[in-house]
Amino acid sequence: MGEHVSEVSDSSFEQDVLQSDKPVLVDFWATWCAPCRMLAPTVDAIAEKYSANARVVKVNVDDNPSISQRYGIKGIPTLILFKGGKEEERVVGATSKDAISRMIDKHVAA
Repeated sequence: MGEHVSEVSDSSFEQDVLQSDKPVLVDFWATWCAPCRMLAPTVDAIAEKYSANARVVKVNVDDNPSISQRYGIKGIPTLILFKGGKEEERVVGATSKDAISRMIDKHVAA
């Protein structure tokens, strides 16, 4: 996990994500998920690129079942962008850095 990405849990999700004053990209993943591991460097790069304007966090679905269930995570990786405590956008499956950037750009003040 990169220096700009932090791990959140069922217990810290409310404060770290829903109460954040910046948009938060949440990466739902698991250690056994090959596409999740392939996406990890991209997520780290996004976190570094947007470190001033947004937060990037990871939720391990195996360790945090209640938050995964709350947001109906069926397949991983799933990326959800939260802003003001609400889900704004969702991408399921591995995706490109450009696609993630476009998603965040729509919700980040320039």
